[in-house]
Amino acid sequence: MKEPIKKKNILNLIKYYSENNDAGFRAEAYDIARYFNSIGDTQLAEYIMAVMSGANTFSPQEHSDDMPYFVKVNTNTVGALPLPAAIESDIVGVMNSIRHGVGIHKFLFEGVPGTGKTESVKQIASILDRCLYMIDFDSLISSRLGETQKNISAVFEELRKLPHPEGVIVLVDEIDAIALDRINSRDVREMGRVTSSFLKAMDGLDERIILIATTNLYEQFDKALARRFDAVINFNRYSQDDLINSADAILSELLTRFKLASRNVRLFRKILASSDHLPYPGDLKNIIKTSLAFSDPGSEYDYLRRIYEALNDTKQGEPDIKKLQKQGYTVREIEVITGTSKSQVSRELSA
Repeated sequence: MKEPIKKKNILNLIKYYSENNDAGFRAEAYDIARYFNSIGDTQLAEYIMAVMSGANTFSPQEHSDDMPYFVKVNTNTVGALPLPAAIESDIVGVMNSIRHGVGIHKFLFEGVPGTGKTESVKQIASILDRCLYMIDFDSLISSRLGETQKNISAVFEELRKLPHPEGVIVLVDEIDAIALDRINSRDVREMGRVTSSFLKAMDGLDERIILIATTNLYEQFDKALARRFDAVINFNRYSQDDLINSADAILSELLTRFKLASRNVRLFRKILASSDHLPYPGDLKNIIKTSLAFSDPGSEYDYLRRIYEALNDTKQGEPDIKKLQKQGYTVREIEVITGTSKSQVSRELSA
């Protein structure tokens, strides 16, 4: 049994955070996740890993004194973003529209979580060398009647005062918070006023400012607001091959940080292909990163076993050898996935 979490672990987290020691902070968080995994609390362990996998822990994403409703997003650490050809072509089209500067400047990225909508916005800002600001809904949305409307007006007033609007992209991430169909709202009048305020503000937005919104709930999206966007990009266009290629690119990038893990392209892609339903890239990244972080440093392919278990809903340490054979895995591949020696695998298969 591993030693329980102590005050020291918590103090280390605080210390590393205050020192901007990203490596130390992550290492401590991963150790805590491993502890919970070792005592059987895999749900909490996976949650910690998922949070860490998406966190730019000490990236400068801060409120500006002059723009209290915005968070400035750091785009200097944006990694590779493998997208299907159709979506990539649309993203290139968005960037071309921005470069032309002809007033095509409002875009809506729609799709289920994990499809790369927000990361694509960061990529666009990075490639075009523009400042990226994200509207902070925590400070924008208010429970007080009429307050949200006033805040929306204040947001767009801040944008009107920007000294160099041609160098800015504004991200409205998960615009669903204010843009769901007013008919489905409990308070039709209040949501109607909020959405109408946003519509009016969008109509008056400086054409030099690029506004990109994302939504996970396009089917329930307010249609009047949807029409205000110059283009809607659908991110739900991943084939099985697209997801495998995305996972391959994600693994390649992550393996540079896990020196003790080795790459086995054929087996990795085979594991992905054997899954009945691959998740979208956001969830795939969490699965791959968690599998690498939890893997045994003494076993270079232990992460592959963990990926197989995660994708096939198999209890840790209990993959079915005969099922693996039916899925087309070789004896050597079964050895890697199960951690069972080839001789033992052969005996069980012949039994």
